[in-house]
Amino acid sequence: ESTWKNVLFIIADDLRTSLGCYGDSLAKSPNIDQLASKSQVFLNTFAQQAVCAPSRTSMLTSRRPDTTRLYDFNSYWRVHSGNYTTLPQYFKSQGYFTMSVGKVFHPGIASNMTDDYPYSWSIPAYHPPSFRYEKKKVCKGEDGKLHVNLLCAVNVAEQPGGTLPDLESVDEAVRLLKTRPNDGTPFFLAVGFHKPHIPFRIPQEYLSLYPLAQMTLATDPDVPERLPPVAYNPWMDLRKREDVQKLNISFPYGPIPKDFQLRIRQHYYAAVSYMDAQVGRLLSALGDLGLANNTMVVFTSDHGWSLGEHGEWAKYSNFDVTTRVPLILFVPRGTEVSNSAFPFIDVLSQPDLVELVDVFPTVAYLAGLKVPMYCPDISFQVELCTEGENRAYTSLQEQMERSSEDIAFSQYPRPADTPQENSDLPNLEDIKIMGYSLRTWDYRYTLWLGFNPKTFQVNVSDVHAGELYLLADDPDQDKNVYDDYMRKTANLPHVSWNSF
Repeated sequence: ESTWKNVLFIIADDLRTSLGCYGDSLAKSPNIDQLASKSQVFLNTFAQQAVCAPSRTSMLTSRRPDTTRLYDFNSYWRVHSGNYTTLPQYFKSQGYFTMSVGKVFHPGIASNMTDDYPYSWSIPAYHPPSFRYEKKKVCKGEDGKLHVNLLCAVNVAEQPGGTLPDLESVDEAVRLLKTRPNDGTPFFLAVGFHKPHIPFRIPQEYLSLYPLAQMTLATDPDVPERLPPVAYNPWMDLRKREDVQKLNISFPYGPIPKDFQLRIRQHYYAAVSYMDAQVGRLLSALGDLGLANNTMVVFTSDHGWSLGEHGEWAKYSNFDVTTRVPLILFVPRGTEVSNSAFPFIDVLSQPDLVELVDVFPTVAYLAGLKVPMYCPDISFQVELCTEGENRAYTSLQEQMERSSEDIAFSQYPRPADTPQENSDLPNLEDIKIMGYSLRTWDYRYTLWLGFNPKTFQVNVSDVHAGELYLLADDPDQDKNVYDDYMRKTANLPHVSWNSF
């Protein structure tokens, strides 16, 4: 049997761990749950920056944001920092036919207006034509008129073209699977779903899975008393929608009315179920085409999304709700790599702390390719290396050794010490403060440090604020005890910020 393994790489947009297989009892995600039941499920995977373009660029190059130097949407790493080899580009260089459908790289400047074609892809990337209507007046409001709304459950037949982006993306992905080169060339097909990203423009029938009467608010819907203002994200992208503007919510901390909070949560979950159904269509096509037994499936997301926790919505923060993502790896049995990679194949849930920069080396290893070397401290001139780790352990002992010292790093930029209209998405030149956050088994520790956007240098002695959440007593990260610890001791958990 060939050691070549095809790869189906699926990435959702703004998907937190609101899935049945991650223990969310509300979520209805039967297709992803079924995939998870046959896969390695990494329970504690963290994004390196909780916003789309920086996170995707970081994951696909296996470099941290301080190496890609992308914290916004306005630069292309090959020009801006280094000519780094991407995950699909590496597979392409190893003889794979590589294809991109939907939102994989962040479209636009961050991927050179080409989704990094021809470097990463064998053929130009596909974008669903109906996506151009995503921010137009296509949401029927209670007044019967069309609006640019956040809540946008629609009758698909009435939408322009009678379709929606993720429906079109699956159609195209299936077409590519059917028409790919049949000369034995392995494929790497990346499919990026647009949901559950806002607006919640989804088929209206999915709302019926989540009756409003069964929806609950976040367990911690208030802004934590001791949250430093620099840490708060004012969720401007929600405020710009017509239905949210009608609520007249004060900036930045004014809460969304509870009945509207319940509807946002209902629509988010409905969007997850709609996206899950599209994953099901993709996986069915693999089976129908006889590809299920020689195709590795990777399922993940670029970052999470707050649903009212800490009085916040959307992403743009360092809390677990925005940095933690699903990561599911299905490796077909019977291939020689999989048996050594996951010797305890029946232990389906990997508890280790994992980072999205680990995806590249792990997927390469599981496909039977050589794992790129670990990057040197200064790697701007190095095209192929990884700042992550291969998470496919060769022994249980190796797993135990690694798990005990796991740390996941995330970071988020801010323009000022208090919430501004550009706090969520500051342009590079406006970044004054960088919040570096590390997550261990016991705590999440964040320092907000002075940052110079011209030199990309952080000033570790210029501390603007700190956060420390002790997870044993405070799993939702609501009680910031940083000041208490600073008073008690100068010996906070030591970390070398040079490791970013």
